[in-house]
Amino acid sequence: MFTLKAVAVCVSMLTIAPAAVAQAPQFGQPIALADIAAWDISIGPDGAGLPLGRGTAIEGEAIYVAKCQACHGEKGISPSVALAGALAGGMGTLAPGKTPIKTVGSFWPYATTLFDYIRRAMPFQDSKSLTADELYAVSAYILNLDGVVGSNDVIDAQSLPKVRMPNRDGFVPFPRNPK
Repeated sequence: MFTLKAVAVCVSMLTIAPAAVAQAPQFGQPIALADIAAWDISIGPDGAGLPLGRGTAIEGEAIYVAKCQACHGEKGISPSVALAGALAGGMGTLAPGKTPIKTVGSFWPYATTLFDYIRRAMPFQDSKSLTADELYAVSAYILNLDGVVGSNDVIDAQSLPKVRMPNRDGFVPFPRNPK
């Protein structure tokens, strides 16, 4: 009798198992390339992937006041939100014996990183809402606050990667794929 039960269990498992395997879980849905493209917005140091558009620091000031100043403070130096951090100042503080003030001008190695970060995450309450022209203008304004570009310099996909940041050589290269 014990053997008959064991055989019955094995037969029923062999009968049910293919049906269970055939019915795979139905999680989510296939993603379209257009859906991926909306999130595939990385900009590297060379500027590959920068959109069409342009802006100057003069144009960016009004956008900054309207959409950035509430958190980052007037002229980017006195944040009203502790986690926002200062955007300008800090030059010369990345030295031994000094408390480093890591701002865009004193710390960031590439201007394209600024554009990329603003594009993805700012303004905090409405990320990815700025147009390409607004992004270039706000980037120009912040770079101008740090004395990196002039107030009338046009920042666009060609000029932004050419901006030489003060701390460009302050990092030790780390090859991701050493040979």
